[in-house]
Amino acid sequence: MKILTTQTGGLLQRAGSNNEEAIEETARLLAQATIGQGRVIFAGFDEMQGVALNAAHGAEPFKGAIPYEQGMDIQSADRIWLFARSAADERALQLARELADQFIPFAVVAGEKAVEGNELAELAYTYMATGLVKGILPADDGSRIVQPHLLVALFLYEAVKMAYDEMIFEED
Repeated sequence: MKILTTQTGGLLQRAGSNNEEAIEETARLLAQATIGQGRVIFAGFDEMQGVALNAAHGAEPFKGAIPYEQGMDIQSADRIWLFARSAADERALQLARELADQFIPFAVVAGEKAVEGNELAELAYTYMATGLVKGILPADDGSRIVQPHLLVALFLYEAVKMAYDEMIFEED
């Protein structure tokens, strides 16, 4: 338990410090929709759908948030926040390509860093890496276990939400 606590704390600390600028940029991007006539659409894949559920139904809902649904009509005033375990997730890439083709700005949270060849990062207006690409604890057989993708994504979500709420409620 102590190792898990230490590794998780370090993971969250790195995610926060490595994404400080992107956290503010993402909050500004999403605030554009809320201050204007748009919606903030949360698109999560696999367990990352938990972020969209939290945004819509959590104790402190994200103002203007709605969950993404396949085939929904997305307008130019809307802003999308995409969450994927990996930047190589084909469903996330397909949505990102569609949004880029329509010139609709969107933000992304995914595991890998924004390096050359990371198409999802290249398409996104803002990109945050969770830094989680393998398990955080060693197993007895030498493999790595425990991959808290959703935990790190929720942490980044909360960081963005704090900045977003400050911007939105300043406008009210």
